[in-house]
Amino acid sequence: MKRLIFIIEDELLIAHDIRQILEQEGYEVMLNIMTVEKAVSLIEIHKPDLVLIDINLNQQMDGIKIGQYLNNADNIPYVYITSYTDKLTLDEVKDTRPHGFIAKPFKPVDIVTTVSIVLSNYAHRAVEPVRDDTPVVNDAPFRIKNAINYINENIGSRIEISEVAACTKWKTEHFIRIFTKHTGITPYQYILRRKIEKAMAYLEETTLSSGDIAFELGFESYGNFNIAFKKATGMTADAYRKVKKTGRS
Repeated sequence: MKRLIFIIEDELLIAHDIRQILEQEGYEVMLNIMTVEKAVSLIEIHKPDLVLIDINLNQQMDGIKIGQYLNNADNIPYVYITSYTDKLTLDEVKDTRPHGFIAKPFKPVDIVTTVSIVLSNYAHRAVEPVRDDTPVVNDAPFRIKNAINYINENIGSRIEISEVAACTKWKTEHFIRIFTKHTGITPYQYILRRKIEKAMAYLEETTLSSGDIAFELGFESYGNFNIAFKKATGMTADAYRKVKKTGRS
């Protein structure tokens, strides 16, 4: 499933530029959100995976109000995009504890890398106890982190859930339940997501054929790989490579 990103920006040309950048990376994007009221309403309905917020909405600092709302809800990561980098603005912004900050004018790589890092960090927030101020009352986060490390180190192989569960010393069914509770997705979904992300990198940065990439990532067949890739990104692997090479969808 594609991850949904909201762009809350009243400069439509900028919003469309960001949408094009993100859609080429396989994200689903919603824009034309220009007021606090509309933003809050749509966030509650659609539950996006990430929100990008222009601080200076409608010539006011309304974007910070949306950040305050998201900070209080504490269930969706958000990043500010703004041309205001003065100390006064930054002092107001930091109180809302954003997950990132992008300064205008930005380059496509600024958008891509910030979004990727924020989504990755947020997905792992429940298994990073050293970043939390609360005492560790059980070792579940540490065990899950071991499982995630095993998955990432073996992403090029066919990974059996029982093998991953063994890293945690839990029985498989218990591992699946605890992993899902802490990360918000099942181990199967996490493994597939990481494989697709790796495939995207291969397609962009190497000349390996789609079939070779499928083999490198431990898929049963090229057909299975292409079905999974298209479901995740909305296009075939070959089409994705063409888009990335030409810059056109």
